Amino acid sequence: MTEMPPYLAVKDEEKNSGQGDSDTSSDVDDWDLPLSFDKPRHLEPIKGAERVEHTWRVKEKYKTHCVALVLCLNVGVDPPDVVKTQPCARLECWIDPQSLSPSKALESIGHALQSQYERWQPRARYKQSLDPTSDEVKKLCCSLRRNAKDERVLFHYNGHGVPKPTTQGEIWVFNRAYTQYIPLSMYDLQTWMGAPSLYVYDCSNAGVIVDNFKQFAEQHEREYEAQLAAKSEEVGAAVPAAVSYKNCIQLAACAAGQALPMNPELPADLFTACLTTPVKMAMKWFALRERTRVAPADVHELIDKIPGQVTDRRTMLGELNWIFTAITDTIAWSSLPPELFQQLFRADLLTASLCRNFLLADRIMRSYNCTPVSLPALPSLAAHPLWAAWEHTLDLALAQLPRLLRPDPDDYTHSPFFRDQLTAFQVWLDLGKWCGWRPPPAQLPMVLQVLLSTLHRVRALRLLCRFLALGAWAARAVLAVGIFPYMLKLLQASAPDLRASMVYIWAKIIAVDPSCQVDLVNAKGHKYFLSVLQDPSVDSEHRTLAAYVLAGIVDNYPAGQEAALQGSMISICLEQLSDGSGRLAQWACVCLGRLWRHYDAARWAGVRDLAHEKLYPLLQHHNPEVRAACAFALGTFVAAGGARTEHANALDQQVGVQLAARLQPDASPLVRHEILAAIQWMVLIFEQHFIAVYIQERVRKSDRETGRGGRVDQGWDALSDARAHAAHSHALVRNAAALSLPSIGFGSVYMKLWSILTTMAREPHPQISQVATDIINYIANQVDSVGRELEMSRSSKEASSLPPSPNTRSSPLAHHDHTRTLPSGNRRGKAGLPHTISEDSVAIRDRDRDSTSSNSSQPAKKPIVTTQFVEWASSAFARPEGGDSWRSDCESRPHHERVWRYKRNRSLRKEAASLLRTRVTRLETQAFHSRCPLPPAVVLFHPYEQHAAVASKDNFGIWDWGTAAKLCVGSWRRAWGRITALAYLNAHQHALLAVASHTGNLAIYRPSGSSMEPALVSAWRALDVRPAADYRPPPAQAVYSLAQLVSEQFASAEDKQAATKGKQDANLGHPVAGGAAPYAPTPPPTLLRWCAARRTLALAGRANKVRLWDASTELLLTDIDTECEAAATSLWRGAEGAEGSEGAALLVCGFGDGSVRAWDERSPRAAISRLHHHQAPVLAAAHRPDLYTMLTGCMNGEVRIYDTRKMAVVDTVRAPAPLAAVDVHPLCNLMACGSVNQSISIYDLKGAALNTIKFHEGFMGARIGPVSCLTFHPLRCAMGVGSKDSTVSVYVSEARR
Repeated sequence: MTEMPPYLAVKDEEKNSGQGDSDTSSDVDDWDLPLSFDKPRHLEPIKGAERVEHTWRVKEKYKTHCVALVLCLNVGVDPPDVVKTQPCARLECWIDPQSLSPSKALESIGHALQSQYERWQPRARYKQSLDPTSDEVKKLCCSLRRNAKDERVLFHYNGHGVPKPTTQGEIWVFNRAYTQYIPLSMYDLQTWMGAPSLYVYDCSNAGVIVDNFKQFAEQHEREYEAQLAAKSEEVGAAVPAAVSYKNCIQLAACAAGQALPMNPELPADLFTACLTTPVKMAMKWFALRERTRVAPADVHELIDKIPGQVTDRRTMLGELNWIFTAITDTIAWSSLPPELFQQLFRADLLTASLCRNFLLADRIMRSYNCTPVSLPALPSLAAHPLWAAWEHTLDLALAQLPRLLRPDPDDYTHSPFFRDQLTAFQVWLDLGKWCGWRPPPAQLPMVLQVLLSTLHRVRALRLLCRFLALGAWAARAVLAVGIFPYMLKLLQASAPDLRASMVYIWAKIIAVDPSCQVDLVNAKGHKYFLSVLQDPSVDSEHRTLAAYVLAGIVDNYPAGQEAALQGSMISICLEQLSDGSGRLAQWACVCLGRLWRHYDAARWAGVRDLAHEKLYPLLQHHNPEVRAACAFALGTFVAAGGARTEHANALDQQVGVQLAARLQPDASPLVRHEILAAIQWMVLIFEQHFIAVYIQERVRKSDRETGRGGRVDQGWDALSDARAHAAHSHALVRNAAALSLPSIGFGSVYMKLWSILTTMAREPHPQISQVATDIINYIANQVDSVGRELEMSRSSKEASSLPPSPNTRSSPLAHHDHTRTLPSGNRRGKAGLPHTISEDSVAIRDRDRDSTSSNSSQPAKKPIVTTQFVEWASSAFARPEGGDSWRSDCESRPHHERVWRYKRNRSLRKEAASLLRTRVTRLETQAFHSRCPLPPAVVLFHPYEQHAAVASKDNFGIWDWGTAAKLCVGSWRRAWGRITALAYLNAHQHALLAVASHTGNLAIYRPSGSSMEPALVSAWRALDVRPAADYRPPPAQAVYSLAQLVSEQFASAEDKQAATKGKQDANLGHPVAGGAAPYAPTPPPTLLRWCAARRTLALAGRANKVRLWDASTELLLTDIDTECEAAATSLWRGAEGAEGSEGAALLVCGFGDGSVRAWDERSPRAAISRLHHHQAPVLAAAHRPDLYTMLTGCMNGEVRIYDTRKMAVVDTVRAPAPLAAVDVHPLCNLMACGSVNQSISIYDLKGAALNTIKFHEGFMGARIGPVSCLTFHPLRCAMGVGSKDSTVSVYVSEARR
């Protein structure tokens, strides 16, 4: 990889003052600024990967159980239709029949053929039939089929002593006296052999047999269908079993019309020699056609004496066979369709060996004008380039063969073949850039063969790990090649140098195919991963992989859960929680959660180990995914509860309280979703108690609303009068009494959990609020259904004793604001309530516990809501590693874009530094002006792009203020409150927009590059604001000021309508003495500031605290006590300058009572300064450390300038009151005051007035509207202004060209 050019890597040496609270400081390089809210959990939906049907497993895997060796040689008698050359090929199984008597030769050849087959499959049952009759063949085939049952039977036919097969596909055998050749129909042979079968035909004209085999197989199928139709008409007739001849494999020596080669240098059974002794045959053929380094006179004798055994890879013969297997496997894998490769080369040992050797037979026999035939048909692979590697290996072996056969033999020098193939594989990994069209490397099957060797095993495993890191496609390719049995066998190896590679490879396999859990448990592989997990000498990364594999083993697999529990997985996982590694803790939690799922015995084993108490600290972990995994584990811990006892109930309640306590301090929607999914089990288990809570809350609310004179909350229909409210309350109480519900105390666990659920139902994140709403609706629906049943039962009783009377009142419970029909169980418990806990049900479960399954003591309840966090986290193991990172490839487009962007940012900051030395005399040139749908409430500049974010009370948008183009518009739900603050996050890269409302809700959006709506990244209730009073007494002045009149003049029609309705409602509900209308001012805003270096968000507003959130952990960082009852009205944060610089961690807040307080964020317990010089709400309190100056401005127009070295007032400015906004430029010597009197006053930082803006530009420019918001650009001398006449403008200091 190339490094970044030096001119791009040089950091900007010039430092600016680092003013303001944006990403504008140049003494923190952009490359050092981390990005927030950019993890995969923020960029993609939390959904598991779709399950893919895997084809690497052989669907119909048969073992070759029996082998029939049928030899029709008739030694000494040539068949009548064959004219042999002189000399001609004579050897049969490397035996010369003429060297022995005919009977002895036939017997020797039969034994030799059987021994050759036994090298490939020694466990099969072999039967010889030498020069048989048709009856003997029938008896043999039927016997082997009975013994094999549904397994494969091999039929080897050598017809060198009989005529060629007929055109009807008949082969020849003998009569009992050996005086005649008797034809044997392939139709009969199929009937005797059945299926599945494997046929080997070593005779001339063998292709005819293959052609006729297909026809006879079709005839068998037609006859079976006819027989089946006839049997179906007979009542009670037995239906014969179907035989599918599609599973039959055929290997024929030559095509139709071809004769076997008669070269005297070759064996007569050349095809059989290639199939059963491939190495020997290959070496002889190589010696015949190539010039070898061995004398031709001695070569054949030497080849007959190749030292070693086929099964011993340390010897020459064993290593050559090993290399031959690797090469033929690779040729087949790289050339054949995957289905055909799996069927022929991964079926069983003998079939795969014969198919591999068939490739050699095809290569050799084609050189003698013979074309071997197979069914399924294989393409000719005789010209594959890998055959050259095989011949090179043979050449090296023949070169040292004479030295090995001397009286004092030399040591065998092993072939460098596998070492060279591993090097080629490594080169492919190092230099080959994978793309979608490129196939996997050809060396992959060879790498798997190397796993059999201890010499190269470590290197091969490491290279496999690198290959699997390319993604799921690589894992599928490796599985298709056949790695699975190798890896399963290697689990028995205890070498410590293999552990890292083994757990990595198995993690990739489980990620791609979770069904491998069954094989692992059957092979007791879980013990291997448990030993790795508890070994402290293994690094945390590989222990994490072991935990992931174990989590896959116990995932919805009772046998795996039981095996893991017996292996002490709970205690082992609990030990990993304190390791310090976040990912290890995460997957240890997932292991525990999956182990506890529907497994009561595992839950109580966890209770004995205090697992739930050891998990509680992880709910505050700095990694959100660890917190979510912990919530998942605790949720399954609660859900696994079987028989209900006081101890079990107390445990569940304790866990529920701990989970609920972490909902509000956690900003991650991922974590809150998991916690709510865990709390739902509390609702399901203690459903009766939550129904009682629900009814109590409804009755209490109904009584309260009745006392208010009929005013009801949103979502509940107002009943017509107090009598209806009384009836509503009476029906609820009557139903509760009929159901014998438990009494719930005000501070009970159930009340706390219900309060949390109702709070989360009002969350700004749509998914979180929907989950909480679904849980609430479940209880509401249960109350509804039971209430209707009780009403129906009462009405039926009344109807039987009283005359009918009209009753049109609907059920008061049917008017819930979120009521939806959700799936619920039909099982009814005590008093008709579904899924309720009663003493009777506990007794029944205890009595029947022994009759239930070992992994569950009660039927599993259907969850109300579900999550896919664990499945989504699991899918990360199947993704490519480092493929999407711009840091991994300095030549990628994302990297170049980032380099350009950071260079541009550095240039802009360098230009902005000159503003410190520039004197601005006027700021009045209007560079941008546009109308908005509603009056702007907030204007915010992007530091580097020419973008301005503008927000009104219920929408926001982004404009390009240079071209006046609207880039995107985002909607904002009115239920979330009125938008009062904006902030750009990650402004140095792809910026995010944070939006805060006056109710304390905060949402983070990712603006799109087009006109599409911005995508929601995260949202939560970031500040607990105090509820606003219903009304406030009117101001002291009796006459409206000019500012108020102007403000009302430019108010939108919607604002006027809302204000009028508010006054009417207030007069109706709370009449004021004297008839005066109450005064309901706009609630104070929520203020928001972002610090990129510290990655924290600060919020203040109508609360007695300033709240800091950590964006990296998505947790509440701290609450700063304001020591003030008034609402915060201004907020300023120090820049992310060098550590220790003045104002680097300063936080200044102004309040509605005119006070100003400052804190150091590093130790915010007590304010470092307090000012009480203003008599009106403070609109701005900004610090300029470079000038040792702080400015504060309040609503009555008073602006004070302080010297921060003495905290003394230097000057006081009186701006035109009342003011709506005040701001101080972070670099220029400017201050702006926007008034509702339709004017903007510009001052320098010494209090001198520079200019006033009252009119828009142009001939007879109109008067600007009352200012609603005002802000300066952080790096340019520009000012954005929003007005109540629904316009937004940008003013710059440069003169218009």
